[in-house]
Amino acid sequence: MTQLSYSIDEVCAVTGIGKTKIYQLINSGALKARKLGKRTIILKDDLDVFLASLETYPASK
Repeated sequence: MTQLSYSIDEVCAVTGIGKTKIYQLINSGALKARKLGKRTIILKDDLDVFLASLETYPASK
């Protein structure tokens, strides 16, 4: 079964992005998050959209 949502710690683990940066991205609106009671979750689809929106690294000449 495919996981449909992630906790903040799980997002950090699968992306390698730190917790502070994840919260900055959420607060800036760059990464959508949802609340489930006190828990903050990020839907897999929202994480995929965010990652796909990142700029590509320029090739060196």
